[in-house]
Amino acid sequence: MRAVIQRVSRASCTVTGNITGQIQIGLLVLLGIEDADTGEDVAWLAQKMVNMRIFSDENHLMNKALADVNGNVLLISQFTLFAQTKKGNRPSFIRAAKPDKAIPLYEQMVKELEKLLNKKIATGIFGADMKIDLLNDGPVTIVMDTKEKE
Repeated sequence: MRAVIQRVSRASCTVTGNITGQIQIGLLVLLGIEDADTGEDVAWLAQKMVNMRIFSDENHLMNKALADVNGNVLLISQFTLFAQTKKGNRPSFIRAAKPDKAIPLYEQMVKELEKLLNKKIATGIFGADMKIDLLNDGPVTIVMDTKEKE
């Protein structure tokens, strides 16, 4: 499971002209799921995202976590995070999980984040052509992969 996590002042997702999710201060998370991913990956990544201290304190140091700033999450499915670009000019997405595997794990991530934050999170629509608008704060952008826990 791979995530691109961006600290944002605001973010929204629009599908066919309709806003499906929007947040103010918080995290925009682009989430890629591969065939090897399990519920353990969901639990580990959700914990890391919620508890990661990447929000500024009163001294402008990154010492606060999402809950400390009453932040929100906009979670977007993003199979292209598993693009393989070694050969040719057309990326291969063979490592990305097919919808029958990816959708349940995506939905599990939504539930896990809502449980940890004790609030609803905003989402896009799995598999849709989504338009994402965001104001990156910092910018702070972190890439995490559950297979490379560094």
